[in-house]
Amino acid sequence: MLERFLHLPTAVRRFLLILGDALAVLVAVWASFAIRLGEWWPDMLQDVVWLFPLAVVVFIITFAAFGLYRSILRYADESLFFTIVQGASVGILLMMAVWVFWQEGIVPRSSWLICWLVLVGLVGGGRLLLRRYLRRRFHRAGAPVIVYGAGEAGAQLVHALRYGSEFNPVVFVDDNSQLWGSVVLGLKVRAPFKLPRLVMHHEARLILLALPSASHQRRRDILETLARLPVRVMDLPSLADLTSGARRIDEFREVGVEDILGRDSVQPNAALLQARVRGKTVMVTGAGGSIGSELCRQILPLRPRRLVLFERSEYALYAIEQELRAMLANMETSRSPAGRTVPVSEAGIELIPLLGSVVQRQRVQVVMERFGVQTVYHAAAYKHVPIVEHNPIEGVRNNVFGTWRAVTAALAAGVETFVLISSDKAVRPTNVMGATKRLAELILQGLAGESGITRLCMVRFGNVLDSSGSVVPLFREQIRNGGPVTVTHPEVDRYFMTIPEAAQLVVQASAMAQGGDLFLLDMGEPVRIVDLARRMIRFSGLTIRDDEHPDGDIEIRFTGLRSGEKLREELLIGADDLPTEHPMIRRAREHHPPWSIIQDALTRLDSAAHAFDYAAVRAILLEVVAEYQPENDIEDWVWLAMNKEAAAAASLPCRSASPPGSDVAR
Repeated sequence: MLERFLHLPTAVRRFLLILGDALAVLVAVWASFAIRLGEWWPDMLQDVVWLFPLAVVVFIITFAAFGLYRSILRYADESLFFTIVQGASVGILLMMAVWVFWQEGIVPRSSWLICWLVLVGLVGGGRLLLRRYLRRRFHRAGAPVIVYGAGEAGAQLVHALRYGSEFNPVVFVDDNSQLWGSVVLGLKVRAPFKLPRLVMHHEARLILLALPSASHQRRRDILETLARLPVRVMDLPSLADLTSGARRIDEFREVGVEDILGRDSVQPNAALLQARVRGKTVMVTGAGGSIGSELCRQILPLRPRRLVLFERSEYALYAIEQELRAMLANMETSRSPAGRTVPVSEAGIELIPLLGSVVQRQRVQVVMERFGVQTVYHAAAYKHVPIVEHNPIEGVRNNVFGTWRAVTAALAAGVETFVLISSDKAVRPTNVMGATKRLAELILQGLAGESGITRLCMVRFGNVLDSSGSVVPLFREQIRNGGPVTVTHPEVDRYFMTIPEAAQLVVQASAMAQGGDLFLLDMGEPVRIVDLARRMIRFSGLTIRDDEHPDGDIEIRFTGLRSGEKLREELLIGADDLPTEHPMIRRAREHHPPWSIIQDALTRLDSAAHAFDYAAVRAILLEVVAEYQPENDIEDWVWLAMNKEAAAAASLPCRSASPPGSDVAR
């Protein structure tokens, strides 16, 4: 019968529902007298038979007016019940008004209440049963999943999953002991310590975390527990994404590495955030890179007067410009002094995308002067250790001379604040990239005493999660391809910080600059890369293949340290650092040679780079960066840096035993 009903035309199904409701109305009117008077067919009904057709007309019209027959029963929610209650209530009131108007005698007041209760029970109960049948009929049982978190987010998630066929929520798990044993949306809430048994009982292969507002530390504790289970763990979108409407509740994502690391950021200091940005013209070099683009995202909501994007890559510049223009379009309106609301795009924020390289000083200076730049965040740099190790001259040109020319342009243009984005690899560097970043720091420290009105400062921090070329996206791709996951050394560890947190702290550090400052960001505790790899594999629902578990899914393969790579990174050269206004920012004091010595070394380094004299470039770096301790000797260093065929094609002199480098080809 129900199967035939489902295949009828919509108009016919609606008509049958109306007939069913009409029958329910007749039963309710009869029951209101029979139950109240205790008789199967009370004598009073003989005189008021006209109530039956009147009630059918009144209630059906009332239900229709409230939209009961417009709803699609399969997708109806609790609002359906309220519609029935409203329709029945208004219908009863109309019936009482007709009865009083016709003065047909006294009806026991409880009869009207009985009629209302029976009608709501029949119409509402019938629809709830039919809705349950329809959902079971059309819902294909998907993969069983366990939902961790029985709060509002978990309930919304289960409700959304029940409309699909991919996943089938089977049980809730929650830390709140007061919820254990209770039922939410028909699912029992269990304690976390029962997870191993629940996974086996329900044959679940996926756990969904419904904890969008939990701290990273709390999530890390939960993930440590889940890591021992043979299940995949996925997460809901963040609370910010959910509240902004950027993501839906059922759009799962891989567990964030920031949750695996368990690092909680500190609330930003609003005064520090705005000091060098709000109402000013801000320029970001390397605006399309990982750090540069995030700096732009953090700066834009702080309402600078003008944001200049300076980038050498056309595509990277296009991508970040489009993203920032979308941000401008979606930003909330601001309130003008007069009290009227004004769109941000009308409030004076200019977005200026410019192609250019920081090694072209004249170009940089003209841009700064033309747009009246007041604050510069210098993020343009080559950062990949192995690539710069094989291309040392290009690394020197971009990281050293790019910084020198950018800062001298800023001094000439009268920029108020110039901020260099540095790296932990500048501390006792063992590679060319670290040496160039340390020399860039020395340039700012040397010029600080001659900078005039311009405050020069540096911000040094470690690795940022999910930046281009970093280990996290590499591991994800390797896991997706079935492995192996490659780690250079079992003991290698690194400091990690999220890109948004790093960019936010850089902006705040710049507000405390006095001139020649070197700021260190608190990176927390270092993380062993092999531990990070293991956690990412486990949270993907896979197992590690090793000697003890030869049937595992993913192998971790150690490849050996790459050229110039260190086992452990540091943030401070000496032992002298001081606290600042921000708990996660410290001010370091480090020795540096006078500007005259640095300038002389830069002049000689420039000549050596133009002559592609790798030995001289190395010697000058060793001379001026006292802490530089390359792992390779001169022969290996030159061999790594040179390419014989490129040098021959360029008709440049080259030692026959040492092929000249890829820098020559440039």
